[in-house]
Amino acid sequence: MKAKLTGTAAILIVKDVKSSAEYYRDILGFTIIELQTKTGGFAMVKRDDCILMFAEAPPDKIMPNWKIVNKTSNVYFWVDDVEAIYKEFIVNGADIDYSLYNTPYGMKEFGISDPDEYDISFGEILK
Repeated sequence: MKAKLTGTAAILIVKDVKSSAEYYRDILGFTIIELQTKTGGFAMVKRDDCILMFAEAPPDKIMPNWKIVNKTSNVYFWVDDVEAIYKEFIVNGADIDYSLYNTPYGMKEFGISDPDEYDISFGEILK
């Protein structure tokens, strides 16, 4: 019998784990489930069944994907109501990187830019 994968979490390298965790909590509706702010800080945030991890590093080590490959997110979340979460993020003051639109690959999506300039995308499969 094969082992079953039971979850996944992206790890983002950030300038300040505390401010990143607070941004994801206050603006994007995540809950902080782990926060270690000593040297080499680490944090985890969770919304619904999705977890993100943050590891602290010097700012010159941070390189968002879009700076390497144009229009490439660091994290992509599938959601069941993309319009509702889009409106929620606008009300909360999120920096909308690209507005809600229908993609040629069957998604309705948008992206935000977080404090470390990571593009975080959210999409719903079009039926």
